[in-house]
Amino acid sequence: KDPSFINSQTLCFLLSPVSEVSPVFRNLRIFSKMDLDPEEEALSGLRDEEANVPESSATLCLHAFSDLTHVSPLVFLYLLKECYIHGSNKATKKFQALQYQVHQVLANKPQPGPATFIVQCLNVLPVFGTTYGEGFSHLLISSLRRYFKTATSQTSQEDMCSARRLAATLFLAIVGGFVAYDEKVMVNTLKLFDVGLTNIDEALLSSASEVGFACGGGSAFLERYISDLIKSKSFMTAVSLLEHFSLSFPGDAFLQQMVEDKDFLAAEKWATFMGRPILCVLVQEYGSRNMLKQAYNVIKKNYLQQDFPDLCYKCKESALKDLAEKACWDVAERQAKGDTQLLEYLVYLAMEAGYIEKVDELCDRYSLKGLPKAQEAEVGFVDKSFLHLKDLAVEEVVWVDEVNGLREATSFLEECKVIGLDCEWKPNYMKGSKPNKVSIMQIGSDTRIFILDLIKLYNDASEVLDSCLSLILQSYKPLKLGYNFQCDIKQLALSYGDLECFKSYDMLLDIQKVFKDSSGGLSGLTKKILGVGLNKTRRNSDWEQRPLTQNQLEYAALDAAVLVRIFRHVRDQPPNDSSLETAQWKSHIVSHIDNPKKRPKCHSMQTSASVT
Repeated sequence: KDPSFINSQTLCFLLSPVSEVSPVFRNLRIFSKMDLDPEEEALSGLRDEEANVPESSATLCLHAFSDLTHVSPLVFLYLLKECYIHGSNKATKKFQALQYQVHQVLANKPQPGPATFIVQCLNVLPVFGTTYGEGFSHLLISSLRRYFKTATSQTSQEDMCSARRLAATLFLAIVGGFVAYDEKVMVNTLKLFDVGLTNIDEALLSSASEVGFACGGGSAFLERYISDLIKSKSFMTAVSLLEHFSLSFPGDAFLQQMVEDKDFLAAEKWATFMGRPILCVLVQEYGSRNMLKQAYNVIKKNYLQQDFPDLCYKCKESALKDLAEKACWDVAERQAKGDTQLLEYLVYLAMEAGYIEKVDELCDRYSLKGLPKAQEAEVGFVDKSFLHLKDLAVEEVVWVDEVNGLREATSFLEECKVIGLDCEWKPNYMKGSKPNKVSIMQIGSDTRIFILDLIKLYNDASEVLDSCLSLILQSYKPLKLGYNFQCDIKQLALSYGDLECFKSYDMLLDIQKVFKDSSGGLSGLTKKILGVGLNKTRRNSDWEQRPLTQNQLEYAALDAAVLVRIFRHVRDQPPNDSSLETAQWKSHIVSHIDNPKKRPKCHSMQTSASVT
């Protein structure tokens, strides 16, 4: 325990050739590699770096801890440190390897027992400095915990009692500042060795004169220490100690203090320990602060629905509203679980968002009639302003689902100087499942928008689809406009992996990159540039249904058309106007060409001509 014990002579002794070491230390069997079978060696990932080191130098890299009978905690830790230093893998891999090894070698007769041996190691570890103290302390604790779970024979009662006494003394040393460990190590040590109040009482009696702790017993000592933790806002440590020692002195004000300081994990841990009355107080605290999500999680987790029926309903409404704002209408409908009151609220949200077909769909499916809230929302929606296709003077929206229409669309688009691109697919809300195939792709100019039924065209004429889209996407003319379209092109490539058209592109300008402030997405940018935003309520609708509704078609066409309008605005800005930071928009044009040798020699000249 004395830091002066480790000095240059000690280290030289530990690194001396085996022949010069006493028989006790010769038992350590210092090797350049651990005695691992192939499977363990692969798991550990530890490798020796002794390639150019003569064997006579006895450089210590790794150690086979085959017999710990005569190995002191200090030597054990020193060898462990050397294993870590000379391992060639990254820190996490080395930590995992050493954790595996330590938990294995605890069965190799450490004296006086594995539990006591680890506590002794924790007492000695700080002499190696903070560099290794924190990481190795967690390694030792987790290794012993794992050993307890997997050991074929139980640790002796004598070993556990001894370890418990030492752990209680270590706890007092940490509290007194004599041993430098963080609070997490302190708490984990108490839990691992099941240190109780009796052990703290005994440790206080035996060390009171040495460390100067005031008398009064373990409970009084802990209450003083926990009060100091609360004052310093170390709430989780305070709660962990209160829970471990079954103390309940702080009262309701403690809970309120944790909530006010936003330490919600500690507050919920404390309330769960204290039981139903304090849990109800916590729910009320959350409710009074309009923290509905946190309140509902506590209610649901602890079966308090009957205690807070009104708050439960308010929480469910809030959850539906969040989903509606994200346009996750199908998920919101499932969460309503057929509850008429919640479904009526969902209809109200759909009406407020201008999603009329969703209103009709819900009313028809659940026989909802005479909704005063929805009628009120409809009146309010009249005053709500969104951009429409007619505002952009788009002359035609063309649905393309057969070869002739695809070829006509390609011919038209090849002659355009600038086109907008976007695509849509049906959302998949199953966690861990693959996203659905891209269903439609919108491509158009400022006057005509083509909506390609990719699913049908791919099934009917994949070669023609590949050829036509390659002519558009992989040509330097026209200039292609997108909004975060590189994400869309990746999704297209995943959906139709055998098509070449989605594997490369040329002359793509991502409008999102032109503007530094991209908050609000394309709708927010449209409002910033054109003074009115886009209605995005249909973005997560069923894009695989056929036919698409008129509102879906308008939504899809609008996303492509508005890109062209925004580009015109950017291009026509005076050179000295830096308010929108668009003067260097040409520098944001990107290409991804698989075979650059096929690009025309006059590419740079033609690029300049095609976008000005």
